[in-house]
Amino acid sequence: MGLSIRAYARHRGVSHVAVKKAIDTGRITPLPDGTIDPVAADAQWAANTTPTRRSVAGEARNVPQAPAAAREIPQASARVVRETAEPPTPALSTGGTSLLQARTVNEVVKAQTNKVRLARLKGELVDRSQAVAHVFKLARAERDAWLNWPARISAQMAAGLGVDPHVLHVALDAAVRQQLQDLGDLQPKVD
Repeated sequence: MGLSIRAYARHRGVSHVAVKKAIDTGRITPLPDGTIDPVAADAQWAANTTPTRRSVAGEARNVPQAPAAAREIPQASARVVRETAEPPTPALSTGGTSLLQARTVNEVVKAQTNKVRLARLKGELVDRSQAVAHVFKLARAERDAWLNWPARISAQMAAGLGVDPHVLHVALDAAVRQQLQDLGDLQPKVD
């Protein structure tokens, strides 16, 4: 039987939240009954935890190191055991994001935002909603012009061809509407 989480936290000189976080991330492993073996946990803590800026700079706490024999932890009580002495890299293996990764993402977003602002100031970019509205307005004006064309031209064409103006108007109107319908079935891709 080992120590409780709070008792082990007092032993380490850390908060019980830090111990819970170490258990949740797999840096230390509790015994099957939920308690913590202090010798094995100290060895796991030392092997699986990178030194923080505060502890490196200040060395405010002296945490006792477990003897080398205690580093050999039985397989049943250890989930994570490091074979080498090299410190773990701050990766996404624990499911979180390191401060360095967050800062890198932030800088990339800032650079992309500044690039877009510069392009807008240079006049290389247009507002999407304005562009879509302008294209819609142009397409509607062209459609209306084509719909009005048979009425304007059918009488002149009928006189030149010697046919009934109404029959020619109906034929031209049907042909123009069919053509516009076919063009309307095309879906423009706006990305």
